[in-house]
Amino acid sequence: MHRHGYKGRKFGRETDQRRALLRGLTCSLIKEQSITTTVARAKEMRRGTEKLITLAKKGDLASRRLIIARLDDIETADLLVDVIAPQIKRNSGYLSIKSAGFRKGDHAEMATISFVDEIKPKEAK
Repeated sequence: MHRHGYKGRKFGRETDQRRALLRGLTCSLIKEQSITTTVARAKEMRRGTEKLITLAKKGDLASRRLIIARLDDIETADLLVDVIAPQIKRNSGYLSIKSAGFRKGDHAEMATISFVDEIKPKEAK
């Protein structure tokens, strides 16, 4: 048997658990602007998150609804569409992954994933 044609990492989890993990990591990244996780999770998360940012840059109602459906969090989706997406000036490559050493417990390789462009928080009116 070979693994041709299968996309994505499994992380030793069921499908719903894997989706929840990636959804949680994506929401944390959008809220915090930078998170530290394992390299495999960061690389897998980057695939979906960059697609969401591209959708958010369109900014129309259909895109907003798709983002809400994928994140299951209206506040995070609004933050992405209204604050983060307008500040991003590039067409792709929105996220960068930098090595962050090794985790103490199991020596897993860690990475910090963050936005390439600097994101300023929106001032309260």
